[in-house]
This record gives sequence, C-alpha cells and structure tokens, in this order.
Amino acid sequence: MSLRNSILIIAVILLIDQFSKIYIKTNFILGEEVPVFDWFKIYFIENDGMAWGTKIPGTHGKLFLTIFRLLAITGIGYWLYDSSTKHSSRYLMVAISLIFAGAVGNIIDSVFYGQLFSDSHHQLAEMFTDKPYQKWFHGEVVDMLYFPIVEGHFPDWLPIWGGQPFKFFNAIFNVADVAISTGVGILIVFNKKAFAKKTAIESYKES
Repeated sequence: MSLRNSILIIAVILLIDQFSKIYIKTNFILGEEVPVFDWFKIYFIENDGMAWGTKIPGTHGKLFLTIFRLLAITGIGYWLYDSSTKHSSRYLMVAISLIFAGAVGNIIDSVFYGQLFSDSHHQLAEMFTDKPYQKWFHGEVVDMLYFPIVEGHFPDWLPIWGGQPFKFFNAIFNVADVAISTGVGILIVFNKKAFAKKTAIESYKES
C-alpha cells in the first residue's frame, strides 16, 4: 500500500471527524442528547483530558497533555513514512493511517478549538468568535457518539456493586476515537499479517 493511499485514508477520516465535531459544536448545547435508536444517541460532551475523561492534575496539566499528543503524532507520522519506505504490509499501513488520523483529529480540538469557538454551556457555540472559551492548546475534545446498548441493575447479591445501575457501554466518543480503536484492533487481531516481511515486488503489486 502506497503512502499516497494512506494520506487519502487520513484525509477522509479527518474530514468526517472535523465536520461531525463542528456540526455538533454549533448545533448542540453542551449536555444535549438526541435519541437516534434505543441503543444509540447523539450526546454532546467535551473531554478535557485523556481517554475515559482522565485528567492530568495541576495548572499546566492540559498543556502538558497537548504537547505530549503533538510529540506522539510526530512519532506516528514517522512510523507511517518509515513503514511505507520499507514496503510494509497493507494491514500495518491501514492501521497506522487510522491511528494517525484519529490522533490528529483529537489534537486539532485540543490546539485550536479553545480559540475558534465560544462557550457551549447553556448556549450554542459560535465559530470564529471574538469570545473564545479557552487559550491555544487548551481546547476540549468534542465527543458525541453514545451507545447505551444494555441498561439495567446489578443483582443485589453481587458484592460491592449489588443493586447499582449499569450501562453497556457507557463511553461517549467521536470519529477520531473510532479510527484509533480500529487501528489498534487491526494490530492486535492481525498482528502476524501486519508485521509480516514483504518484498518490494509484492508491495508494488498491492499498491
């Protein structure tokens, strides 16, 4: 698989990711929820930290996280370029492309959204506003995909969690997160194929 095809995959994912985030940001109030099916909802939240809402404590925690993400995508970008020059398998190239696209999609939120948009609390955010909600590199990641497929209560006899409500699953995420998870999944499930050695001739035939 050629580097050009990888760039095409990245571009398509970024377009879908950013379009969906900008649409939600400018048409939903923070916390607004719209049912699509019983098991799928559009639910607008903003993630200030890492996966599952984890945060780095301290005044500069958010800035540190954003800088770390920038360094990470630089490394992933080099990995993608290096894999293309080594004629790596299609599985590996697709996986890295997905991970890179997802990482860039979320870093765009973190770097730019704080200055591009106004606050989403109790109002629709405005784009290119003169009242930004945060500083550069301090933006929050927009999430909106929510799949509470199964809801219920743990049985009363269960220790610790007995009788408490549960949802499967409870995460709210975005298109970039889906891309990252899919890329990682490919590396795990198709590990041997992803890291198989290939000749230049084989790679040329596939591309």
